[in-house]
Amino acid sequence: MFDKGNKPKNMTRRTALERGVGVAALGAASAFAGAVSNAPAASAAAHAPRGNGSTAGTEALPREVGGIRIPRSEVAQKAAAFARSESSVTLFNHVMRTYLFGCVLFDQRGVHYDREIAFVASILHDLGMVEKYRSPNERFELDGADVAQQFLRKQRMSADRVEVVWDAIALHTNRPIALRKRPEIAMVSVGSGLDFAGNELEKIPSEILDDILDAFPREGFKKNAVDTMLSLCRTKPMSVLMHPFAEVGRRHLPDFAVPTVEDVLLAAPFAE
Repeated sequence: MFDKGNKPKNMTRRTALERGVGVAALGAASAFAGAVSNAPAASAAAHAPRGNGSTAGTEALPREVGGIRIPRSEVAQKAAAFARSESSVTLFNHVMRTYLFGCVLFDQRGVHYDREIAFVASILHDLGMVEKYRSPNERFELDGADVAQQFLRKQRMSADRVEVVWDAIALHTNRPIALRKRPEIAMVSVGSGLDFAGNELEKIPSEILDDILDAFPREGFKKNAVDTMLSLCRTKPMSVLMHPFAEVGRRHLPDFAVPTVEDVLLAAPFAE
């Protein structure tokens, strides 16, 4: 699925800084905060899902897992079909577990949330990992949020609901911020964080955990995730500038040249 042979050409930490890394970092931060109202990335637009979607394959989804209901609305079914058609089995199972784990934790807390929005945001949250939808330089979270936005607009989901989904996907790796937002946004971060790192795993009852893992097994998720992070580091290194994935690149790629936040700070053009 991933091209592991592509490496940034003629890129060193010095040349990266000379090309305006500080400006890029500020631009990325600005885009992250305001991209809901901006036009989607060019690459995402080029690969925008067409038509009204298909419900093919959704018959395999159970109506509930571990007592957690899986939404059966038309947009939910089409989103699930789209995510399944575009993702590996490993990735699709991860996004399903994201939804289920998020529901379990928020139901335990008695939090009221829109189940359809939570499901759609969860099921679409990692499309930026898919090579087909990667822009040249944007973070994968933004790529995924843009693809989801375009898909849901074609389904005629209301603009305010699409905006919540966009925020949920764009913010899902930034837990401290996501937790300050509305429940559907926080749920994607909490659910994916549990599946990725085991956060709050002890709060999932053993019988429910077994049901979730039986329905959507991990299928080598850890190795797949590391391979994907390294692929992003190789093929679009500046997208991981000041991103947690950069640490994976620095550990595994000898010629990984993306500057650290210290490099960016010290290269700032101020006389001191």
